[in-house]
Amino acid sequence: MSTSRSLLQSLLLPLPWLLLSCGDATPEDTAPPIPATAESDEVAPRLPEPMSVEQPMPTAPPAEAAVDCNVAPTARKDLVCWRWRCDRINRSEGTWSGNLASCTAGDISAAGRTNALRMVNLYRFLGGLSAVTTDGTKNAAAQKCALMEHANSTLSHTPPTTWKCYSSEGATAAGRSNIATAPGVSAVDLYMADPGNPTTIGHRRWILSRSLGPIGLGSTLVGTAGYSCMHVIGGSGMASYAYQAWPPPGPVPIEMWNAVSFAPLDTVGWTVQSDTINLSGATATLKDGSTVVPTSTTTLGSGYGSTYAIRFTPTSTSWRAQAGHTYNVTITKTGMTPITYAVQPTACP
Repeated sequence: MSTSRSLLQSLLLPLPWLLLSCGDATPEDTAPPIPATAESDEVAPRLPEPMSVEQPMPTAPPAEAAVDCNVAPTARKDLVCWRWRCDRINRSEGTWSGNLASCTAGDISAAGRTNALRMVNLYRFLGGLSAVTTDGTKNAAAQKCALMEHANSTLSHTPPTTWKCYSSEGATAAGRSNIATAPGVSAVDLYMADPGNPTTIGHRRWILSRSLGPIGLGSTLVGTAGYSCMHVIGGSGMASYAYQAWPPPGPVPIEMWNAVSFAPLDTVGWTVQSDTINLSGATATLKDGSTVVPTSTTTLGSGYGSTYAIRFTPTSTSWRAQAGHTYNVTITKTGMTPITYAVQPTACP
């Protein structure tokens, strides 16, 4: 289920995901204001460093047992597996009507955009978040962004006017998007794994952002190679969660831990993000049942899809979460009400 190819360079828009030399966002680039609370500070949106990875790229789902995707189960444990299986059956990138030589942005076919959006909303569903939609204007701008990045074989949130196929619409979208050296559908798994961005985990945080949506999806595809832009900045979503954990509480498909084989979740890190709880300096404790799993906690940069966030990883590089176990997480900080939740990795038959 893998094909060798150049992977990803992704970026985010809020300021923390700084790409090569991404500066502070202008007022029109910032996400909607966060409702005022004692712990809330409005922070300009940021973008993460572009991710460039040379690794095998998953291009097709593995062989799976038959599943009826027309009838959704009711139990949460069964439902998360049903969604994981059914939403990933069709991961076709579609076709691209554009052309690099003539600088024609064209468009990605409806199937490619639909499949990419389904992947975004699969991850948001697992996190207990509402689905997002796409916006036609943002799609068109993201398409011009993808054309520019592909034509120059480079990722940048601030493309210069000297670039091949430059357009002001594409350049603006580049400064407001997750960007990747992978076509749109494949890029979503990469954003959620987010290897190479240990100080921000910005791509993941944007997809899980309370302000996300509507988004724009643009992608190129020449053979199996492509570039893509996901317009994430400036959304109007207002999810009401106090914090968002990844992996999330409750049953979660164990297959998600290795959706990107070279960037397992336990290696890249578990995360907790919030716009209203100041997590700076907080410490995570992870237990397998009652047994403490030694971890290290890092405060992440502000503005990458959330005002505050932390990442924690097991100190043993060989430790891996196991299906059938319950992992209890506690986040503590002086003066902060502790955050507690339990993650239940579940094998999906």
